[in-house]
Amino acid sequence: MPAYHSSYIDEPSVTTIGNVAILPINTKVRGPAPISEDPSRPDIIEESLDLFRANCLFRNFEIKGPADRLLIYLILFISDCINKIAPHPGKPAPQYQEAVKTLSTLAVDHFSLPGDAGFPMNNLYHGPRDRSEADALRSYLLQCRQELALRLCDRLYPVEPETQPDGTPTPANRVGQRQVRPSKWWMAFQKRKFMGMSLSG
Repeated sequence: MPAYHSSYIDEPSVTTIGNVAILPINTKVRGPAPISEDPSRPDIIEESLDLFRANCLFRNFEIKGPADRLLIYLILFISDCINKIAPHPGKPAPQYQEAVKTLSTLAVDHFSLPGDAGFPMNNLYHGPRDRSEADALRSYLLQCRQELALRLCDRLYPVEPETQPDGTPTPANRVGQRQVRPSKWWMAFQKRKFMGMSLSG
């Protein structure tokens, strides 16, 4: 079974920097992302979250266009986020608010761009042509990283439903609250590396 690709690979007239697509995202985070013509359509952030776990099972991925390169980048950033909040000996996984703070900080930390010496996938990506393009790409990826960090936290810490997976009622004082610890269905992918790669080296 092949890995899953972005639904935006066939979009006509997509703006690119290097060979990375600059796609619309639905966000309140300030930045240069284009405004979506169809807000009801899942954006590339939602796609990366939806495809993360399935695509992490693959070490090979046929890149079909600039949108796939953005998808790869965002999936690898999700991996970095999960590793950042993973529990360690003597340090449990954080609760929701702490995770939001931690991942929001990670999102704005300095990061390498395609073409930079520290970028791990320069064999797959073209760097920006000049300083102006580099600044534009950095601003766009920063906006994507910030929005992705926020949405990922909402998936890692889902709201408690009225019944638990086994059908028993959730205690009344927990219904509608965030899970205390991140979902094991996401944290199980802590050591999975999509394409065997990592943004953090």
